[in-house]
Amino acid sequence: MAHAETTTDPTPSRTGQGRTTPSTPDVFGPRTHLVAKWLVPVLLALVFGWWAAANRRHGTGITGGNMLFGWLSALVFLILYVAVREIAVRLRREQHALLWAAFTGSAVGFLVYQSGRSLIQSAGIGLAVAAGMFLMAFYRYYTHEDATGRRLT
Repeated sequence: MAHAETTTDPTPSRTGQGRTTPSTPDVFGPRTHLVAKWLVPVLLALVFGWWAAANRRHGTGITGGNMLFGWLSALVFLILYVAVREIAVRLRREQHALLWAAFTGSAVGFLVYQSGRSLIQSAGIGLAVAAGMFLMAFYRYYTHEDATGRRLT
């Protein structure tokens, strides 16, 4: 006797196309996600501050003013990153992608400017990076969210 095959996954999730797929398991626990939520921005800010200070030195020795500039750059980057992360999740996918693109383009433009390039070159490189980030982020949000911004799992 022939029997129809059925899925044995007890937790199917709905996709936008009306078919069901098994949900992706969450490998890490809530504590790991909480640590990563704060560790990633701090590490990115430290790298950003170090990079900005290194660009500003132009190969000369490290000074107290240079270290202060690096720490302040890292602090501003961290504050802006956390603010963008908190605001962006409340926005629709177009605005969400645009906010991340503006943040990324501004950060890259700032780093390029610290290396001694002109303001026009820095702005151009920042805009190019922002455009690429917008396309990448919009594609990500468009394929992983519905029109109201709810995640498709």
